[in-house]
Amino acid sequence: MAMLSSIRIVPQANAYVVERLGAFKETWSVGLHIKVPFIDRVARRVNLKEQVVDFPPQPVITKDNVTMQIDTVVYFQITDPKLYSYGVENPIMAIENLTATTLRNIIGDLELDQTLTSRETINTKMRATLDEATDPWGIKVNRVELKNIIPPAAIQDAMEKQMKAERERREAILRAEGEKKSSILRAEGHKESVILEAEGDKESAILRAEANKEATIRESEGQAEAIKQIQQANADGIEFLKKASADNAVLQLKSLEAFAKAADGKATKIIIPSEIQGIAGLVKSITEVAEDQKPSLKDQIEESLTNSSK
Repeated sequence: MAMLSSIRIVPQANAYVVERLGAFKETWSVGLHIKVPFIDRVARRVNLKEQVVDFPPQPVITKDNVTMQIDTVVYFQITDPKLYSYGVENPIMAIENLTATTLRNIIGDLELDQTLTSRETINTKMRATLDEATDPWGIKVNRVELKNIIPPAAIQDAMEKQMKAERERREAILRAEGEKKSSILRAEGHKESVILEAEGDKESAILRAEANKEATIRESEGQAEAIKQIQQANADGIEFLKKASADNAVLQLKSLEAFAKAADGKATKIIIPSEIQGIAGLVKSITEVAEDQKPSLKDQIEESLTNSSK
């Protein structure tokens, strides 16, 4: 039974500080160990895992004489069980007091605004100072965090009012910028509308001018074509009469027919040349003589005149 009580098993992430006759003998690490009964004893069981300590808020004064409450969180780990056991009586209390004094020293060199915006700088400075101070105790400070920074109530009210004023200022600026952009867009839209309308009127005027020009050209071409056709018809008629070897009597009869068509039953005064009047009298005399004679003679004369006119 005494043999079994002398056997010790050290679990993972732990270390045992062993004393012999009241003096430090050795540190047991993980595994199986045997101690001498009544002579050796386990003086302290040390946890080697990283530990977290949340200290209560500490009153600190900034450079501009503002008192605030700051609570910190310290992450540390025991690296030397012997120093941890014999270096300081109460390591956690020692770390707490050291954290408070270090925090006061750092915050005392900063103003309120710097304190609120320099958390990372404060954390780095505190970790370096605490790590150096706790090294003789076998403790390594891995990280220090400022959990809360609580300014006085009056300062908090002033800060809230300042933040509210700043938000209202930003809102006014954004609203003004929005109205400015809206006015610019409306002006640009009106400008584009006027430009497009002017371009439309210009194109419409150009199209109307081109249409009038085309109509005038078509009308002129039609009149020219009509005159050309009339001249061609007259030329063809004259050419036909030349080929038919028409005598003066036929030409004078054709002239008479032309004057008759020109009169067309209207009250128009036409001056007829004397030559045409003579040929007309001749035709009338021939016609009267033909009526007194046989119908065959009359027909022959009319046929002859008709052929001559052709």
